[in-house]
Amino acid sequence: MVIKYYVSMWLEKISCTKILVFFILGLLCQQVSAQQLEGNVDFHGFADNREYGASDRYPQTIFGARITPEVGLLVDGVHRIRAGVSYLHEFGTKNILKPVRPVAYYNYMDKGFDFKIGMFPRHEYLDEYPKAILSDTIGYYQPNIEGMLVRYSNENFHQQLWIDWNSRQTRVDREQFMVGLSGNVHLGSLFYVKHFATLWHNAGVMADQPDPDDHIRDNGAASLHLGIDLSDKNWLDSINVNVGGIINYDRLRNVYDWQTPKGFISELYVEHSRFFVRNTFYTGQSLSIPYGDVFYTSKQYNRLDVGWVPLRNKNLEGRFTAGFHFSEGVMDNQQQFILRYNIGGKLRK
Repeated sequence: MVIKYYVSMWLEKISCTKILVFFILGLLCQQVSAQQLEGNVDFHGFADNREYGASDRYPQTIFGARITPEVGLLVDGVHRIRAGVSYLHEFGTKNILKPVRPVAYYNYMDKGFDFKIGMFPRHEYLDEYPKAILSDTIGYYQPNIEGMLVRYSNENFHQQLWIDWNSRQTRVDREQFMVGLSGNVHLGSLFYVKHFATLWHNAGVMADQPDPDDHIRDNGAASLHLGIDLSDKNWLDSINVNVGGIINYDRLRNVYDWQTPKGFISELYVEHSRFFVRNTFYTGQSLSIPYGDVFYTSKQYNRLDVGWVPLRNKNLEGRFTAGFHFSEGVMDNQQQFILRYNIGGKLRK
């Protein structure tokens, strides 16, 4: 009788445990099924031939492709968790250093607010920056922001603030990070004001006795532009003109105090039937911006881009550009083809 009693109690406990397990699993399945599984694949192909020998800048050809698959969960339409990888292959390279970079971030989007923290692609947010401040080379080799970004936007306004942690301080690695602020305000149907700013902090390695010849550098730039968009007012597909000023601030602690070279910058962009012309003109003092285009070290510089967009639809664009760089009495040239294809959407459960 005693044995039968304990066997009965044991079977009852197993039954209760099974019921509890099935209840928890059922609850989890219900919660997961109430959310949306989604994914995204971004392909970035680039061929950039830079013939910069005339001005004695660094000539090179950058030729490769990057693919970034992501998968994640969308919760309540506003919370998103994504994970993936970003893989780069430069054609002809035998030993690629760190070709794979992780992608993992949380994203909140609701009522115009966009907040991200983690490692996430930068091109959606930073491609509008002037090349004087952030050159297009960064997009080839540093595809992600590793940090945080907050953005607010509506029909006539957007502002964003971000921090990108480039390097964590160790005994062999320097501490480096960049903070940025940018935005755009539409003044009626034609005019707009936009601004861009960065601050880059470059400190030394962790050391018991710091190197007296190794100094902390703070460097950045800010620009303000007033523009007019006449795209809807004439037969051209797009015509956009803006003028403004740019200031570079640079300090090497214990060596020199803040230096602030500045200048005038203007841009004209015209496009029709997938052919375009872009002209950028700079005049002023020589700028020293480590992440900016090297041509802005010239006191007067003009860049003329003539191009064609053979591929364009909702998620695909292929753009060919022939660039001509006029500085210091000589002309350099550049040929560039960029293709970006983005595939994303909901996944089957």
